[in-house]
Amino acid sequence: MEKIRVMINGLPGNMAAEVAAQILKENRFTLVPYALTGPEITEKTCTVKGHRIALFCPENRDAILEEAERPDVTVDYTHPTAVNANADWYCRKGLSFVMGTTGGDRKALAESVSNSDVCAVIAPNMAKQIVAFQAMMAYAADHFPGLFKGYTLTIRESHQKGKADTSGTAKAMVSYFNRLGIPFSEEQIQKERDPVVQREEWKIPEAHLVGHGWHTYSLTSADETVHFQFTHNVNGRKIYARGTLDAVAFLFRKIQSGEKGKVYSMIDVLKGA
Repeated sequence: MEKIRVMINGLPGNMAAEVAAQILKENRFTLVPYALTGPEITEKTCTVKGHRIALFCPENRDAILEEAERPDVTVDYTHPTAVNANADWYCRKGLSFVMGTTGGDRKALAESVSNSDVCAVIAPNMAKQIVAFQAMMAYAADHFPGLFKGYTLTIRESHQKGKADTSGTAKAMVSYFNRLGIPFSEEQIQKERDPVVQREEWKIPEAHLVGHGWHTYSLTSADETVHFQFTHNVNGRKIYARGTLDAVAFLFRKIQSGEKGKVYSMIDVLKGA
């Protein structure tokens, strides 16, 4: 079986490193020995599970394509501020990609792909089970609009200190609750990044302070007699990495079938569409 050549951009960052480590465990993939990194990274190489990866900063990224082993699929776990510039480069260079990085101008991101010869999986969350939960919420919003009218909503999310932006999953949930009848804005999301608060108040295990995603959505009726709460707490990054690998395999099949200019979501990946 032909192995899928994958470039993981964002190394030596934690999420990119986790995906690279999972790639190396599977016979269906090959990790190419180079990656795009951030301008603040001074190292020229990094090592993942004994594999040496050459690192290229943005100003030198065209040199990547001079390498003999061109990737079939590119995975992006870089920084929110780099999302659009990276995507524009992928599109210009004919690199179909999985965008796991949150942030950036998402409308412009989709337009870049639609106007190109590549296809992409773009998702704020690569964890399949959480994506399925979001799909259930979307179903409720579509079929029972206004169901929670009059309720108040609190959204709390906690991620490791290094996560720069508000959770993309939490932002997506806001739109579902809006359609369910609750006025709420993304600015009202309570974002926690302080390890001390996470340890002492949230009771997040010490070992996972450097990598976690805890979310709680609380709804209370106007007379405060009814309370609903939805929670999904993830420790570590493996669940996101496994979903990313499924997205890579899905996208490769689309590339092989000749798809171009198409944007896919993790719902598409779950359905195998």
